[in-house]
Amino acid sequence: MRNLRKRQDPDVQRSLFGEILDWMLAPLLFVWPISIAFTHYFANSVASYPYDQSLREHVSAISRQVVFDKGYPQLALPEMAQVFLRSDEIDNVYFHLLDGHGALIAGDPELPAPQLPGSALKNEHGEIHFRDDEYRGQALRVAYMYLFGSAESADRWVLIEVGETTEKRSQLANKIIASVILPQFVIIPLAVVLVWFGLSQGLRPLTRLRNRIEARREADLSPISLGRVPEELRPLTEAFNSMLARMQHNVDAQRRFIANAAHQMRTPLTGLKTQAQLAMRERDPAELRHALRQILTGVDRASHLVDQLLALARAEASGHSPQTLAVLDLDHILREIVETWVVQALEKRIDLGYEPAGAVPILGNAFLLREMINNLLDNALRYTPAGGRVTARVVTQGDFALLEVEDSGSGISDEDSHKVFDRFYRAEGRDGEGSGLGLAIVREIAEVHQAAASLRPNTVGASGEEQSGCIARIVFPVHRPQPARLPLAETVRTGFA
Repeated sequence: MRNLRKRQDPDVQRSLFGEILDWMLAPLLFVWPISIAFTHYFANSVASYPYDQSLREHVSAISRQVVFDKGYPQLALPEMAQVFLRSDEIDNVYFHLLDGHGALIAGDPELPAPQLPGSALKNEHGEIHFRDDEYRGQALRVAYMYLFGSAESADRWVLIEVGETTEKRSQLANKIIASVILPQFVIIPLAVVLVWFGLSQGLRPLTRLRNRIEARREADLSPISLGRVPEELRPLTEAFNSMLARMQHNVDAQRRFIANAAHQMRTPLTGLKTQAQLAMRERDPAELRHALRQILTGVDRASHLVDQLLALARAEASGHSPQTLAVLDLDHILREIVETWVVQALEKRIDLGYEPAGAVPILGNAFLLREMINNLLDNALRYTPAGGRVTARVVTQGDFALLEVEDSGSGISDEDSHKVFDRFYRAEGRDGEGSGLGLAIVREIAEVHQAAASLRPNTVGASGEEQSGCIARIVFPVHRPQPARLPLAETVRTGFA
C-alpha cells in the first residue's frame, strides 16, 4: 500500500534506471498483443492457401466431367472417383451439382448454395470463387463454379460446389502461431534481461559521476572535471559547475563580509574600551564628562554600524526570496522621511530641501524603501559640510520614476562612483565617518524593486551654476494600472451608445 501511494504521488521521483526501463518495456508489452493478433490473421491466411488450391483442383476436376446432352448437364463421374473425392482423414468433404432450376444433379442435397447472381450469371462462367459457410453445425470452406452448356440457352447451366470443413486449416494455423509465439516467451524475457544489463552498463558513467561528487570534501566547491563525462551529462555537469561557482562567490563574499564587519566592529569597540579606561583614571569632572561624551559617540557609531549590518542582511534576504510588493506613492514616502531628517540637518547647519512632484505610483515594499531613502539622506548629510545643501526629489520621465538626492559636498571621482556601492568601500579623501555600508544597502534594495542605482559627480546645479557634490539616483519603473475590462454586455451597450 505504501508503494502504491508512492507511485501515485507526483512529487516522488523514481530512479532514472526504472524510468528508462519502463519506457523501453512498455512499448514492447503494448506491441506484443498486436503482434499476436497479426500473427493469427496471417497464419490463417497462409494455412488456407494450400487447401483452397486443393478445393480449386477438385472443382476443376469435376467440371471436366460435366457434359451437356442437348443442353442438359450430366455428370460422368464414376462412383470410385466420388469416394476418392470424399476421402480425407481429418476433414469432411462435400460436393454437389445443381442445374439452372436448382435441381440436384449429383452429390449432397443439403449443401448450401450461393445466391444466384441472376443477370450477371453469364459473367461467372468458368470462374472459381470461394466463400465461408456452415453445414451440419460445422464451419465450411466452399469453392464453387458456374458452367454454361451454350451461349443460346441462358438457363442451361450447372453449379459445381465442393465444401470442406476447416479442421486441417485450424490445426495448421495453430502450428504456425505456436511456432511464432512460443519462442517469444523465451525471447522477450531474454530481451528484458539484456535491456536491464545494457541499461546498467550505460548508466555506469552516471554512477561514477555520483561517486566523484560524494567523495568530495564538504568545503570543496571547485568545479568538476569534464574528463570522462558523457556528452549527455556535460550540460548537467556544466550547470552544476556554474552553481558551484556561484556558491563559491557567495561564500567568498560572506567571508569578506564577516571579516570586514569584524574589522569595522573592532575599531569602535577598541575606542570604547580606551575611552572607558581613560574615564576610570580621570579625577577632573570636566575631563570625565569629555570622556563620557567620547564613549557615547563611540556607542552611537557602533550602534549605527550594527543597524546597517542588520539592514544589509534584511535587504539580501529580500533579494533571495519572493517579495509581496504593493502600489506605493514614492513622492509621499520621500516627503515623510525628509521631515524626520530636518532636525539633524539643522544641527549640522545644512539646508535640507524637498521638491514635491505629486503622486508617483510604483510597486514596492514600504519598509525597504524607507530604509533605502534613510541611507541616501544619511550618506548625503554625512559628506556635506556645514552651510551646504541637500535636496531630495522625485522626477518622472515617461515610464520611469527617478528618486534623486543631490548634495553640495566634496564630490566624487568617476572611478570611485562605480565602487562606492561595494561593501565597506570608502572613497579616499572624503571626510566623514561612514561605515561604507549605506550605498551597498541602497543597491540591494534597488535590485529587489527591479530598479537601478547610481552615484555620479554633480558639477552643475539646478540653476546652471558650477558646483561640487554628488547626485544619487534610483530609477524605478512607474506602475501603470491595467484598465478594467467591462463585461461583454456592457461593452456592446457602450459601443452602440
